[in-house]
Formats: sequence, structure tokens, C-alpha cells
Amino acid sequence: MKPVVAIVGRPNVGKSCLFNAIVGEKKAIVEDMPGVTRDRNYGDVYYRGKEFVLIDTGGFFIHSNEPLLMEIKKQVELAIEEADCIIAVFDGKEGINPLDKELVLYLRTLSKPVFYVVNKIDHPSHEHRVYDFYSLGIEKIYPTSAEHGIGIYELLDVIIEHLPQKLEVKKKEYDGKVVILGKPNVGKSSIINKLLGIERAIVSEIAGTTRDAIDSEIVYDNKHYLFVDTAGIRRKSRISLKLERFSVMEAIRALERVDIAVLVIDAYDGVSEQEQKIAQLIKERGKGCIILMNKWDKIEKSDTVEFFYRKMLKQTLPFIDYAPVIFTSALTGKNLNKLFKWIDKVMKSLKTRVSTGVLNRIVRDIQEQNPLPVYKGKRLKIYYGTQQDVEPPFFIFFANYPEAIPESHKRYIENQLREKYDFTGAPIKIVFRKKR
Repeated sequence: MKPVVAIVGRPNVGKSCLFNAIVGEKKAIVEDMPGVTRDRNYGDVYYRGKEFVLIDTGGFFIHSNEPLLMEIKKQVELAIEEADCIIAVFDGKEGINPLDKELVLYLRTLSKPVFYVVNKIDHPSHEHRVYDFYSLGIEKIYPTSAEHGIGIYELLDVIIEHLPQKLEVKKKEYDGKVVILGKPNVGKSSIINKLLGIERAIVSEIAGTTRDAIDSEIVYDNKHYLFVDTAGIRRKSRISLKLERFSVMEAIRALERVDIAVLVIDAYDGVSEQEQKIAQLIKERGKGCIILMNKWDKIEKSDTVEFFYRKMLKQTLPFIDYAPVIFTSALTGKNLNKLFKWIDKVMKSLKTRVSTGVLNRIVRDIQEQNPLPVYKGKRLKIYYGTQQDVEPPFFIFFANYPEAIPESHKRYIENQLREKYDFTGAPIKIVFRKKR
């Protein structure tokens, strides 16, 4: 395990901006409004030969009866519990706030190193603002400007001196990297929490509670899986804040770094246009796909209801009809353990290779059974094919007029490949080119 450092502070003091400045990439959402970061957000840091995990947290309210703020507080406390040392951030532009005093009193009860940072000291002429914070009884203060990168290295120099000694960390290999996708409030975080057995992400009835992409490692049957929970992707017409646009981009970025996307659909609501767009996005990015019909506990069961749902999925999501379907309930956990079996199967499909000899026998059989039409007075002909790559399986076929190959024939070739080989859950990319 790497050492862990947690960033805490009241809302809107620049915690996420500091997180991004230290991690070196825009991983956390940064927006000039309180309460943007709600869940814990993790980033890996490598500095002067030392590695540690940095946690960004939501705005910390010691005393609040508002349900969402209480959930955020619980997430911050979990981050503090995980951490080996803590960065407490204050707002140098605004000055001391009563919430800062409460935070300092709370942190003094901990037996962990705490580094007090006064942020937003953007110019040497602002340094006098730091002195007021010594009235909180703090011995050492580190002035920073996360926005301009001032004071970051000085802070990191002292942090790495206080990190516990850990064994050398090797790059983690996973048996599958999975992103959980779906529109808001379909139960994505509830699924992650049920799989983990702990409240790793905030679960709320308020749509859009999860905003940053959250990574979780799950070990099942001696296999290691990385799960990424993301903010619900909203329709563009409903994205009213710049903040929500960042959330969509985070979901897309998360999709780029995984092998498989799990599309969560509310079984009670059914498939909407938004699920269709997400499914198309999954296929375009060449990711494996598994469909989770969540909230199955709300559906009245009968002998034909599951058949009806499968038929409905094929009609509304025909472009990912290769995706296996799991009917589950995050509330009860029913069938959720089947997800790991399907992840293993889809991972195998993504890596499937077809030898050139076998592929060309398939090409020959296809043309005998379903001849291509005539184009410019000549019959279209596919000469041969080869598999170019895996993850996803990528096939190139060489023809006399590749631009004239009908889409229906491309689909027919894909169906034949799926019939002869197990590509469950994997998209197949097919390209036609002029014969060399």
C-alpha cells in the first residue's frame, strides 16, 4: 500500500485546485462554487522518488443537520481515517472563517501529522494575509497559490519527509478494468457500494450526487478488478451548469482508460434516448459492454417478463445486442455476483484472435452463401481478410471496391464471426480497404 495524504477544509477554499496542482492533471472538478467535490477523489503522486495517494474531499462542515452535508462529512472522515497525514486548507483571500476554527480543533484530536496551508496567496504582496491564521494556534503555515503553482514544491518537500516508509510499489495489473455508466439516479453508486460492502461513494436520492470519477478496487474469487463509478451522463439540453459539462467529460475520460463499460438501466423506467447515446459512445470507443437492468426488485415477475425485457433491449439498443444482460437489484444484491463471471467472459472475448487461414475460409463461405452485388458492371469481391488487433477485435478485409460494400453485408460478416467465435460483450471493428 502507498502512503495516503488527505486534503481537507471548508467549502470553496481551493482543495480541488490544490489536488490538481499536486497530481499534475485535471482529475478533480474545479469550480468556483461550494460543494462541488462530494465524494472522495483519489490521485497518484510521484515526487522525488516517493509515491503516495492523494485524496481530495468535499467541503467539511463539523456541525450540520442537512442530509447531504452529513454524507459529505462522513466521506471526509473516511478519508481522514485512511490518511497517514493531512493537508488542511484555508482561504487566504477571504481570511479566517468560524468553520476554520472548528476544523483546527477537530484536527488536534488526531494523532496524525497535519500541514496547514493558506491558499490563494497569488502574489508576494498577499503574504501578509497568512499572519492572521497564526491566531488559530498553528505553529507552521505553508502559503500557496494552487492556481499559479506557488509554494507547491515547498509543501511536497515537507510532506514526503513525514510519509511512512513503504515497500516499493509496482504498477498494479487488473483482471479487468470496468466503468459504471448510466444516466443519473439509476443506482450506479449503490451497485459499487454493494459490491464493496462499504459506503465508498455517497448514495443519495438526489440525482447527480456523484460528480467526480471514483476508482475502487474489488477482489473477487482471487481476481482483482478496478471499478470506476462516474457522474450520470445527462442530456445536453439538461446540462445547465458548466460543472455538469465537466462531469460528462470525466465520464468519457474514464471510459477511455477501462476495458469494459457496464451500462446501468433502471428496469422500472426502461431504455431512454440517453441510454441509446451512452451505448453508442461505448461502442464507438471500442469497449466491452455489459447491461445491468437495476431495480429488478420493483418489477412484478412472470414467466414472460424477462423475455419481454430482452426483446425490448434488442429493439432499443440494437447496436450493442452482443452485450450480456444481468437482471439485478443493488438494494437486495440479487444476481450482482454474476457481474464478475461476465466481466471475465467479456475480457476473454476482447482478446480473441482468429487466424488468417480460418478467417479467409469464413470469407470464402460468406461469398458463396451470400454473393455480393454488382458495382460498375463488376461483381464486388472480398479477396482476403486479416485480424489487425485485439481489444477490441479489429478486422481488415481487402476488396476490389471497398467503398461499395453494403452496410448490410458488413453486418452479415460480423454476425458470421460471432456465430463461429465467442465475441460475447465485445464490439467488432471491421474495415474494408482496396486490395494491395
